[in-house]
Amino acid sequence: QVQLVESGGGLVQAGGSLRLSCAVSGRTFSLYNMGWFRQAPGKERELVAAINWSGGRRDYADSVKGRFTISRDNAKNTVYLQMNSLRPEDTAVYYCAADPTRLASYEYWGQGTQVTVSS
Repeated sequence: QVQLVESGGGLVQAGGSLRLSCAVSGRTFSLYNMGWFRQAPGKERELVAAINWSGGRRDYADSVKGRFTISRDNAKNTVYLQMNSLRPEDTAVYYCAADPTRLASYEYWGQGTQVTVSS
């Protein structure tokens, strides 16, 4: 059973920064593509950033390009989301997810961590 545990959320003022972490159990983390999603109240869940198994490819939603950075440490079974220049519209519950088939099919999900950006 693969388990994902996010941490690092909180309350921050606009313009501030947060770093989210997602620790993943299991021996095959280094084979998974990983993603960070978010869902704001009344909105659909959206993919914010994704990283492939090696870290050699990263993709971002247009709304966060240049402000957010996804990274991973396969030795620590952890994926990160560095969020800079935060805006009130970034307020959401953030989830990490694992794509073991590398076909953009996210099968394992964390419980989510709240990020609130005040204006």
